[in-house]
Amino acid sequence: MDRSNHTLPCLFAQLGLENSDKNIEEFLNLHRGIPSHTTLAKAHFWSDAQASFLSDAISEDSDWAEIVDTLDTMLR
Repeated sequence: MDRSNHTLPCLFAQLGLENSDKNIEEFLNLHRGIPSHTTLAKAHFWSDAQASFLSDAISEDSDWAEIVDTLDTMLR
């Protein structure tokens, strides 16, 4: 199994989001505070395709799962 070391900028690019340090910081500041009972993929600000990617990354324990978990923690 490929366990590539993906970064937060790579994840943002994969999600179709601007991925500069400034853009990531702005995104985190804008969306921080996801309730503990809401999964990351169910947060209101994702498109259907983004939510599906995030959900699949975790459920399939893909090579993106670790950085998706990191993003989840950063948005809590």
